[in-house]
Amino acid sequence: MLNAFWRIGSLAFFALSIFLLFLISATYANEDSEKDSTSEPLTLESEVSLPIGLWPSIGSETADDGPQEAPSMALTPPPPLEPPPLKQLRLMLDWYVSPQHAALIVAKQRGLFAAQGLALELLTPADPSIAIKLLTAGEVDLALTRQPLLHLHAHDGATITRIGTLIETPLNAVIVAGDAPTGETTDQLAGLHYGFSTREGRDVLADQLVPTSFRQIDDFAPPESVHFDAAGALREGRVDAIADGFYHTLPQQLASDGIVTHTVRYNDVDVPRHDGLILLAHSDTVTKQAATWSRVLIALEEASNWIIENPDAAWSLLISSYPALDNAINEAAWDDLLRRIAISPAALDTRRYASFERYLEQAGIIETALPVSRLAVNPHTLIAVR
Repeated sequence: MLNAFWRIGSLAFFALSIFLLFLISATYANEDSEKDSTSEPLTLESEVSLPIGLWPSIGSETADDGPQEAPSMALTPPPPLEPPPLKQLRLMLDWYVSPQHAALIVAKQRGLFAAQGLALELLTPADPSIAIKLLTAGEVDLALTRQPLLHLHAHDGATITRIGTLIETPLNAVIVAGDAPTGETTDQLAGLHYGFSTREGRDVLADQLVPTSFRQIDDFAPPESVHFDAAGALREGRVDAIADGFYHTLPQQLASDGIVTHTVRYNDVDVPRHDGLILLAHSDTVTKQAATWSRVLIALEEASNWIIENPDAAWSLLISSYPALDNAINEAAWDDLLRRIAISPAALDTRRYASFERYLEQAGIIETALPVSRLAVNPHTLIAVR
């Protein structure tokens, strides 16, 4: 009993001590709060200095002697960022500018190349035979030619590859002086004296039109180069026919001089159909540059489709860009050229290229056919497999 009494008393004493300690602490806290409220405000005794030029000093002279305002944030927006520079490309044409180059001209004039980040310069060769030479030498980025010339130069080891097609059918044909005879035969064509402007006309056409039996005749006149003056050669009677004449213009030029001609298309003399105008790139860099060539062909596809849908506006754009094209011969040929423009320039007809290789091999012009992949590619597909 006594022990229980002492335990209760100890607990009561401990509780009383805690209460008194809390009461004393609260009293001191109130006194400190009253002292803080009646004390003087704090002041900064040290000096504050500003960097020279940040703020005008008191009493300094100003332009208007008026009150000075604090500088504020500039509200003028920053100048717009300049677009990245266009990638410069140089393209060598196959010859002087003509309506067959319509897709290139339209893409350039309508800003379609620029929309793809490209600036394409069109160059005219002094001699059509140098375009491929300049391309293989790295002097230009792209070049134009015809499909037969691609095959012949590739077999000579030229590092060239077709990356696009502008005209899907041959633009050249055999142009023969005189009216077309009734039922013209191969023998009649074989007995003619041929002129040619290109290697295509010499190797693929003239040599094939004149068989060995005719070459053994004593008065046989071998085909001769007309140095890109086909009209002059026929006009002067130096040759009977041109093996690689441009049939949209040559007959019309001669007709204006009163000279009658007739045209024999290549497929009529068993030459396979082929692309009439193609775009070449350097074989060694075609995969590395595939993205760039793809952009070129996207611009050309836009241009080709616009031409087909707006033929009159396209013709007006051509002649306003190149006034020398504005003549009756080109205007008369325009409708026929429209039917031959490739509306999907990158698309590759591998059968067509393989067929032409077989023709050259069977004719004895080449020894072994090259694979199509060595001759032609579709740049769009190269991007997908990289």
